[in-house]
Amino acid sequence: MNNIRLYSTARLRPHFPKSFSLRRNSPWWSQTLDPGSEFVTRWNKIFLVSCFIALFLDPLYFYLPIIGGPACMQIDVGLGIVVTFFRSVADLFYLMHMVIKFRTGFVAPSSRVFGRGVIVMDARKIAMRYLKSDFVMDLAATLPLPQIVIWFVIPAATNPTANNANHTLSLIVLIQYVPRLFLIFPLNRRIIKTTGVVAKTAWSGAAYNLLLYMLASHVLGALWYLLSIERQHSCWTLECQKEENAKDSRSCNPWFLDCSSLEKVERKLWLNSTHLLVNCDARNNSMDFYYGMFASAFTDDVTSSNFVEKYFYCLWWGLRSLSSYGQSFVTSTFSGETLFCIVICIGGLVLFSHLIGNMQSFLQSTTVRLEEWRVKKRDTEEWMRHRQLPPDLQERVLQFVQYKWLATRGVDEESILRSLPLDLRREIQRHLCLALVRRVPFFSQMDDQLLDAICERLVSSLSTQDTYIVREGDPVNEMLFIIRGQLESSTTNGGRSGFFNSITLRPGDFCGEELLTWALMPISTLNLPTSTRTVRSLSEVEAFALRADDLKFVANQFKRLNSKKLRQAFRYYSHQWRTWGACFIQAAWRRFKKKKLAEELMRQESYYYTQTLDRDSNYNNEYPSADYEDSDAERSSMDNANNFQYLGTTILASRFAANTRRGVNQKVKVVEPASTSLKMPKLFKPDEPDFSSDQEDN
Repeated sequence: MNNIRLYSTARLRPHFPKSFSLRRNSPWWSQTLDPGSEFVTRWNKIFLVSCFIALFLDPLYFYLPIIGGPACMQIDVGLGIVVTFFRSVADLFYLMHMVIKFRTGFVAPSSRVFGRGVIVMDARKIAMRYLKSDFVMDLAATLPLPQIVIWFVIPAATNPTANNANHTLSLIVLIQYVPRLFLIFPLNRRIIKTTGVVAKTAWSGAAYNLLLYMLASHVLGALWYLLSIERQHSCWTLECQKEENAKDSRSCNPWFLDCSSLEKVERKLWLNSTHLLVNCDARNNSMDFYYGMFASAFTDDVTSSNFVEKYFYCLWWGLRSLSSYGQSFVTSTFSGETLFCIVICIGGLVLFSHLIGNMQSFLQSTTVRLEEWRVKKRDTEEWMRHRQLPPDLQERVLQFVQYKWLATRGVDEESILRSLPLDLRREIQRHLCLALVRRVPFFSQMDDQLLDAICERLVSSLSTQDTYIVREGDPVNEMLFIIRGQLESSTTNGGRSGFFNSITLRPGDFCGEELLTWALMPISTLNLPTSTRTVRSLSEVEAFALRADDLKFVANQFKRLNSKKLRQAFRYYSHQWRTWGACFIQAAWRRFKKKKLAEELMRQESYYYTQTLDRDSNYNNEYPSADYEDSDAERSSMDNANNFQYLGTTILASRFAANTRRGVNQKVKVVEPASTSLKMPKLFKPDEPDFSSDQEDN
């Protein structure tokens, strides 16, 4: 049973590749790295910086030989220790880079037909490919050759001198400097291939190119100092050979040119009688030896200065030489010096042209949008002058162009969003619009899915001051949700006299609600609804616009937009519905006031006629007639008068009731308090969508 259980477990275990690790927290050296991963990209940038530091450190070895005394040369041991330490630390980065390349996959060349291709993650194939391609170059750049030479090879020599150490060390540094320099170019291309750019900003890109130029100046200045020391030693060697062959002077030993012999008695005797110091002095115009372009190193006492002064002088010399293409050089006939001047002229021309071109490209990239805006503004001004637009209209156009530049900096946001995939576009729109859309009270009642659909279709809208967004009677093609600024929304109810209603829309409000009513119709017409209000910007306005097609699509796809709760919220926050509600309440109040006034008038008139009848009856009882016929005549005349009065009262009451009914049946118009005596026209209730075909939410 145990064997069967083990076999079934082995059968169910998935077969992962060797490079796959089930340990999530396993170290990177036990994994196969993706060449496009964040870790590899970050390491490439760190290694690029370490390469620049290493390229900066290697020329410092050229400053090790110094003039340690009269007519002698020695090695600066303190500077050698410091440079060796930092150079060893930089070598560790090269070694780490080799280890990482052994663990980094590569894209199979046969799979680069479309997209990024297939990444090979097999450790053996990665190692074989690396050994056949870049391993030799990386190994040559990683070996600590200068440290070995200066601390092990030279001290082990039979007759170590400063000049021999200088030649050997300089040769090793120059040989190893070539692979270290060429290692930067594929690394630079790899970073650009992965991330697109080496420097993220224009200023950092300009600084990067300037750093390359300064590095070239640093190397050139160090070489100039090294060749200056070598030129000085050449003069000493020639004079020493002359004195060695002369019979009337003490013999010169080449060993005297090393500072290790300063305390020797023979050298002191030779130094007192030799003409070497005078004949090799660069300030002596009568000497036979010509220093050429290296004379300033001795006339300005560069070789005998401390390291800081020496370094900055050599850096300035290299920078000046590259910038002037070597035009200020006065060379001798020495072939090495002439070749060095030729290299400086050609290298200065190439490097300076490369620096100026890249600096111009990077610096122009910071102002390219501004230049495009200036050209567009100039073309707009010329077009308006050519078309002879009025000055006030030209001013409004220029204000809009200026405001759009300040708001967007010339970036076409819609084209950028259209180029992105749907998921990224949805996330970006959600990040930009969701918080602002939730500030609209009507949208705060919706769920996240419906808000995402609306945010995905919102577009930015900018308006300057005194711009008419829509006029009353024009078709409404978008809903506008205010982010910043204020709008004035007014209506005259179709241009009726004596009617005017105006409100101010602030951030969080919206306009164009007629479009939502049109979109919620189950069977809507192709014609867009007409606006019942005129909307004008009171200040510079930033808003989001939801166009008719997008709103219709959202309304058709998401039936929750037709829910009773959202309809009630829409009616509550809609200024069109608020205006209708105010008109309806005002009309009902005036009908109520008229009804109360009519009842009061009828009550007062009935009371007046009752008092009149009572007074007449009291008068007849107080003064009776003696003649029966006269009293009958008077009674008949009084009855006729009373009947006439009752008839007049009845006619008056019927007319008043008719007027009252006419006022009740007639809709009242909204007027200002000072114009209450005007007749009020009808204000129809806004058209409501037919929701009978859709089942309402509980």
